[in-house]
Amino acid sequence: MVERKRDDGKDTRVEYLMRRVPAEEVSINPVVPELVKKAERDGVKLVWHRFLAQQPQCGFGLLGICCRNCNMGPCRIDPFGYGPDRGTCGATADTIVARNLIRMTAGGAAAHSDHGREVALVFKMMAEGKAPGYRITDIEKLKAVASRYGIKVEDRKPEEIAKDLADIILNDFGKQDEEPIKTLEAYAPEVRKRVWTRLGVMPRSIDREIVEIMHRTHIGVEAIPQN
Repeated sequence: MVERKRDDGKDTRVEYLMRRVPAEEVSINPVVPELVKKAERDGVKLVWHRFLAQQPQCGFGLLGICCRNCNMGPCRIDPFGYGPDRGTCGATADTIVARNLIRMTAGGAAAHSDHGREVALVFKMMAEGKAPGYRITDIEKLKAVASRYGIKVEDRKPEEIAKDLADIILNDFGKQDEEPIKTLEAYAPEVRKRVWTRLGVMPRSIDREIVEIMHRTHIGVEAIPQN
């Protein structure tokens, strides 16, 4: 039990931890169990307490057959065949599952790629002398990475190489042509690139692929789950 007060001290409420977390099972990190136990002694709710509080979780959500992509939803499909077999827009269970899965993928790609964008922007500022807190510490590594991108490195200053590299990487985010992104060409395994090419899913631009996923999974655009 833990007592909490508002900042103004006028309201007091008592919260209870309804479930205890199996502290020894939630992490391979030997420090975590003790921290979980301390949190419970202090009445602090952790991610595992909030997860347990959600049990049992929504069966439609677990199966991926609930859709909230438009204002006519939420729609859900009866997995046993006795209720609705299509959403309001006509989407089948397969379409809804595919939409939900790829939208989750787009969300993750957006998060991680935007972290990379910030790194690339700072990298370019450093190359242009606009980020005094940063400098190149491993010139050989810079040359090795730049060479993967096809950048000339001989008889050039590190800052010149770095600026060209930053420009190529930043161009990968928003370019409008159909050519694969340079970072993929530089680092993806050849076998994987052949698979992506055969399937027609070779990424052309980071932002463009994310936008296309979001618009094609909206109502009235794409209903074939394989696409």
